[in-house]
Amino acid sequence: MNALAPSSGPLPSPETSKRAGRSGYIRDWLITLLIAMIVLLLLNLFVFNLSTVRGHSMQPTLMESQHLFVNKLVYNFHDPARGDIVILKDPDSKPSSPRFLVKRVIGTPGDVIRVEHHHLYVNSELLYEPYTNSEVEDGDYGPFTVEPGHFFVMGDNRHTAASKDSRYFGSVKSQDLLGRAEFIFWPISDWKWL
Repeated sequence: MNALAPSSGPLPSPETSKRAGRSGYIRDWLITLLIAMIVLLLLNLFVFNLSTVRGHSMQPTLMESQHLFVNKLVYNFHDPARGDIVILKDPDSKPSSPRFLVKRVIGTPGDVIRVEHHHLYVNSELLYEPYTNSEVEDGDYGPFTVEPGHFFVMGDNRHTAASKDSRYFGSVKSQDLLGRAEFIFWPISDWKWL
């Protein structure tokens, strides 16, 4: 029968063992925290983003200071669809200090967009828009044909001069659409899927 031989050195004191246990625990906790931060950073760069609504151009769907969860991967697998709420680079911002807009996709490549007598038409059909609470108060527009690889976007707020959108800066290149807003996550009382 084998027996364990007693160790040949002095045994560590209970205080030394406690300090070693605490420092190991803290080290493990810091490594875990660092890994979690790196994973979140990578996810934020490539998979999702958190955005805050500024302005009134998407009312009544989105209100000032609401926070959105934005899916940055979705358009790697399919093109934006009519009705998607998207985050895009503001065409008027400088590359050194980019600004971003939140708008709704109204037209996809090949669509013909027209505003006539306060009504929005896509391919000569009146567009049903349950997400807005007013007719288009700005003047008539178009017809405008959306170019290949581009999208026509508008804000849901259709009051006069309430939205800076494709009626002013033209259609948006697909690569300038940074992602699709999936849901409002803050404030909690406003939480909903978009």
